[in-house]
Parts: sequence; C-alpha cells; structure tokens
Amino acid sequence: MLDEMVGRIRHRILLNYRIDPDVVQRVLPRGFRPKLVDDTAIGGICQVSLEGMRPRGLPAMLGVASHNAAHRIAVLYDGSHGEQEGVYIPRRDTNSTVNALTGGRLFPGVYRRAQFEVESDGTHFHVAIDDPDSVPIMRIDATLARDGALPTGSIFPTVTAVSDFFAAGAIGWSATPDPRRFDAIELRTVGWHMDPLVVTQHASSFFGDPALFPRGTVAFDCALVMRDLTHSWVAHEELCTLCV
Repeated sequence: MLDEMVGRIRHRILLNYRIDPDVVQRVLPRGFRPKLVDDTAIGGICQVSLEGMRPRGLPAMLGVASHNAAHRIAVLYDGSHGEQEGVYIPRRDTNSTVNALTGGRLFPGVYRRAQFEVESDGTHFHVAIDDPDSVPIMRIDATLARDGALPTGSIFPTVTAVSDFFAAGAIGWSATPDPRRFDAIELRTVGWHMDPLVVTQHASSFFGDPALFPRGTVAFDCALVMRDLTHSWVAHEELCTLCV
C-alpha cells in the first residue's frame, strides 16, 4: 500500500452530535470506548472536499479532486503503546470512482460510492449526500458564525476547546470487510484552524437511525469548518482488535 497521500483541503465540515455514552458503546466494536466530554460521547460526520490529491512525490498537476464523508465517533483504545485516541469510522462515502476502487487496496480506507451535492462560496455551505438509490445520507446548510462563537447549548465551552478535542483525535480507524481489522490513517495539516458555523438544516441517516440511537439519546451540538489547508493522509499499521 501507499504510505502517504498529499493535497489541499478546500473545506472540511464537522457536523457534531452529543450522544449517550452507553448507546455509543453498543455501536462500537470490541476494544473501543467512547472519548467523553462531561460524561457525554461525541459523534458526527466529517465532509471534506479535496483538491490535488496524489501520492507524495508526484506533481500537483497529477492530483485529483473529490468530495468525501466519514461518519465518526470519538474513541479511546488501549494499544500496545498505551492509551490512544482517535475516531472510529463505521463508513466512508465518496463521489470519486478512484477512491472507491483504490480505498482499502492501494491506500487505507474503504469507500462507498455516493452522490454529492456540494455548494460553497467560503461563507455559506450546502452539502447533500445520497446513496446510489437516492436515499439521503447527510444534509447540512450552514453559514460562518459572524460572532465566531459556538451555538448556545454546545457541550464545549469555547472554540479552542472543541478544536483541541478534534486535533487530538487525528487518527481514524475505519471499518473493513473483516470485523476484526481496522484501517488506520492519520490527518496532518499545515496549520490547524476551525471556525464555528450557524446551522439552519442538518440530518444524518446514521445518527438518526432509531435502531442504533433511540430517540432522546442523540442531540445536535455544533458544526465547524476548516478551509484552504495543505494536508496529508498518512497510513498507519492496521489495527486488529481480536488478533492474538
């Protein structure tokens, strides 16, 4: 497999939910436990639009653009080197045939193909993601918060607090066809800055599924965006939670 992919993040939106930790624990594979904020688990969707993506060493002119999304839950894992933190990713979606064909083969991360409608002028953001049968996966309509503040009721006291929370969980462990094994990649950026969003519409078929998350166990917390960042995805050794 390739070791590193580099490119530019046009925007990265994080739609975040507060979730009952006991409910989250039932969703997580063995070995993971939720990372808590004031006894509350944090999950959500990361929608990222990328440009110039290519293996390190290749010129930018050979890079490709794509829209992608990852459902994620902040987690802790006790590994051979002690406690690690990151996110568990039960599913990834992409509009890129290249990502769908190579994910999990040439570079970690298995993707499903999906339809993306993404509109952004740098201040306003509209994202609608549907599966190939036009069943909704995610919706968000949002605008940069003029006052730069999180919404009232967020479990995070400041933008700095939520930014630090997500920066510490840069490794993503992604589900694979083998329920014992998880692909692992780390996000590295040149600079790290998040701006809060005012959300007018949001939806998630995963976090809104009452069979997984009964009514009253999930609530919207906040949404943030990162823009125009040079970045790389670095492959790590796969995680096997039940291997001897």
